Amino acid sequence: MSALTTRPAIEAAVTRALADQPVCDMHTHLYPPSFGTPVPNASGKTDPAGLMLWGIDELITYHYLIAEVFRVVPATRLSYDDFYRMSKTEQADHIWRHLFVERSPVSESCRGVLTTLHKLGLDVGADKSLAPARKWFAQQDPSQYVDKVMQIANVSSITMTNPVFDDLERNKWLANPRIGDDPRFKAVLRIDQFLGDWPTAAKKMTELGFPCSPPIDDKSVESARKFLRHWIDYQKAIYLAVSLDPSFRYGAGATSDQVFEKIILPVCAERNLPFAMMIGSRRAVNPPLRDAGDMGGLADVPSVVKLCRDFPRNKFFCTMLARENQHELAVAARKFGNLMIFGCWWFLNNPTLIDEITRMRVELLGLSMIPQHSDARIIDQLIYKWDHSRDLIAKVLTDKYTDLARTNWPLTDQDVQRDVKLLLHDNFVNFLGR
Repeated sequence: MSALTTRPAIEAAVTRALADQPVCDMHTHLYPPSFGTPVPNASGKTDPAGLMLWGIDELITYHYLIAEVFRVVPATRLSYDDFYRMSKTEQADHIWRHLFVERSPVSESCRGVLTTLHKLGLDVGADKSLAPARKWFAQQDPSQYVDKVMQIANVSSITMTNPVFDDLERNKWLANPRIGDDPRFKAVLRIDQFLGDWPTAAKKMTELGFPCSPPIDDKSVESARKFLRHWIDYQKAIYLAVSLDPSFRYGAGATSDQVFEKIILPVCAERNLPFAMMIGSRRAVNPPLRDAGDMGGLADVPSVVKLCRDFPRNKFFCTMLARENQHELAVAARKFGNLMIFGCWWFLNNPTLIDEITRMRVELLGLSMIPQHSDARIIDQLIYKWDHSRDLIAKVLTDKYTDLARTNWPLTDQDVQRDVKLLLHDNFVNFLGR
């Protein structure tokens, strides 16, 4: 196979490889139809408590856009409570009017909605009406729609987030032991309370038949380990995960140190499961905004370094929410093979920041990281998240391969395909050890 020596040839090879390579999406908040859907659809089945979110109204009322619309129509004109008292359709109409019709939808969140609709073949630009799109979505079967979205986004596997202390979700698992059997979706055991609020976690585990006490004694350690093993097996979880406040510190003598050392990390090592830390989410800075009221803050990279150093048998996924953390975190990953950094999370999922962070990571780590995850909460978002991300990753790789070509290093289509497969699939799967 001939070498790629010119920028146009390199760009074409990169674009082709990224388009052809299916993604193993390592972190989402998505669910299969077995968890129920609140959206009316062709199957005629709806579940008001359903967790599978999809469709035009869910897409437009995503919490990013809720926060954005209150920039335009402030709470002094429409109170938060009045907004949340609206039906989902009324909320969507409100957001659509103020963010799409009365001004150009240039934010990344607005653009994402339009990319998704465009890729689905739905033209809302002609008269800027949502009625045709709503009619189309109402005719879709949820399971077939998941297949359609995964095909368009070229996603081969979706990794869920499954918070075991969420009563609604846990009860769905308990009511239907096969609820997680959809082969398109893999489970992740989410245990935020273990590290963020041990007394509450201990009380809940006790209620569920795994007696624990706020003081972490030997009986609590063994019971909590049994709890984790039980739910790992029940969900067939492929890793464990937590979201942590910017104030999180490891090694400062907090209760969370004992939880790490005595409970979580021994079980993860025993089962050869990575532990994922998403650090920097500052919850409810504006509580009336509900899910839209969170923001980010600066995390502590030395805590991650200490965990990687003190527990070499454990594997750690890590992403951080603050832009200012990214360089230090990438340097830390150079020092520890048991640390895999991933994605441009939440407020970093904007083109200028994705480009900057991905370039910096490639320059420091080569191809030994996971450049992106979708973090999607609505099935439809897979389409725009991966369409936009592929474009951005392509620009970075094209520049870096062009630099290689200037040194006369031979680069072929096969090389590019191999590298892209590492970034979008193999780095994640190999780190799991599956």
